[in-house]
Amino acid sequence: MGGRRQAREQALQLLYQLDIGAGALTPEDALARFWEDEEEPTAPDVVEFARILVRGVLARRERLDAMISDASINWKLARMSLVDRNILRIGAFELSALEDVPPNVAINEAIELGKRFGTSDSGSFINGILDKIARTLGVAAKGRRGR
Repeated sequence: MGGRRQAREQALQLLYQLDIGAGALTPEDALARFWEDEEEPTAPDVVEFARILVRGVLARRERLDAMISDASINWKLARMSLVDRNILRIGAFELSALEDVPPNVAINEAIELGKRFGTSDSGSFINGILDKIARTLGVAAKGRRGR
């Protein structure tokens, strides 16, 4: 598995843990503890990218949620599963804030996360919303345009 894919999975797990924990841990405590009991240490670049994703999503959560809400016609954010919602947040963060991640990669990786951790409908649901967000941001499918 690629390092960034592993980081995305770990970021999803951390964001999910923070959502269900409802304040039991601060984000920084959750980040510190996540890799504590590993039998095999995670590569530093994987840990760093996961941290970037988690901190970025948390810092921009209101804006990301607004983008997701605007792009999802028949779905209220609160009705989305925690898994799908956090995958969408990660994807929207990558599309809107990470210049080094091509838009098609951000969308495809989010779809794969949805297929792996969500329901049978998660992949197409995530694809539709992130594609609309990408178009709204003026981000081309194969590269980046002005935003």
